[in-house]
Amino acid sequence: MRCLVVADLHYSLPQFDWLVSAAAQFDLVIFAGDALDIGSIVDFRAQIVVVKKYLALLAAQTRVIVCSGNHDLDERNADGEKISRWISQLREIGIACDGDSLVIGEAMFTVCPWWDGPLVRQRIVDQLGRAASGRLQRWIWVHHAPPAESPTSWGGKRFFGDVELVHWITQHQPSMVISGHVHQSPFIQDGSWYDRLDRTWIFNAGLQPGRPPTYIVLDFDADKAFWLAAGEAQWIDLTAPLQRPAAAIAMPPDWLTSLDRIADPSLAKPPAAAG
Repeated sequence: MRCLVVADLHYSLPQFDWLVSAAAQFDLVIFAGDALDIGSIVDFRAQIVVVKKYLALLAAQTRVIVCSGNHDLDERNADGEKISRWISQLREIGIACDGDSLVIGEAMFTVCPWWDGPLVRQRIVDQLGRAASGRLQRWIWVHHAPPAESPTSWGGKRFFGDVELVHWITQHQPSMVISGHVHQSPFIQDGSWYDRLDRTWIFNAGLQPGRPPTYIVLDFDADKAFWLAAGEAQWIDLTAPLQRPAAAIAMPPDWLTSLDRIADPSLAKPPAAAG
């Protein structure tokens, strides 16, 4: 199984165009939060309409998982805590989202919401507890914020990660946590796009403007993770201990070469529904 991982597209339509163009080459697309941009001049409701159309196009081509990020919160629940109602509606088009756990191939995926208070936080605790009872050897969490005190959450002056997530990882020891949120981590000194806490790999693709977005590809058949950004192409061995720096991709596999061609705007047509 090969998974394409993105996060923090923040209503960048050229990046969504690329994502739709690339999706068919993968068994799964994982969107780790912040599809929307609360700072955009585009009305928030209009952003939701457009992004849902893109996600429907993705779901028509491959399996899709989406978790909420802090930019995706569109209302408050009865307890006054912020939630993403529109992401919960993605189940209607076959997308796994906040609160779901599902098995795809030989992996189990648990999709966590962004939590804004103690009640949603407790729901995550309960969700992880339920999922743990039926976990597979490869158990992967999708959680927008990376863990605290990790290079994947380093912002240059301080860490922006989730302290509670560190406790949950220590308790359950999942195989991987796929995150986003801290845009600059992979590009600055002492930051990184990957980390490991005991047995758990942590990933954060980071954010760059333009097309394509930064992205990670998890190739479970080859037990490798690839990270692609502007001027950067790195990979790590998922069966090896944590090593830094990551290796440069010297001989890209055929599928990655093809994906690079998709990244060329002259070779990828934007989806009609995006207009």
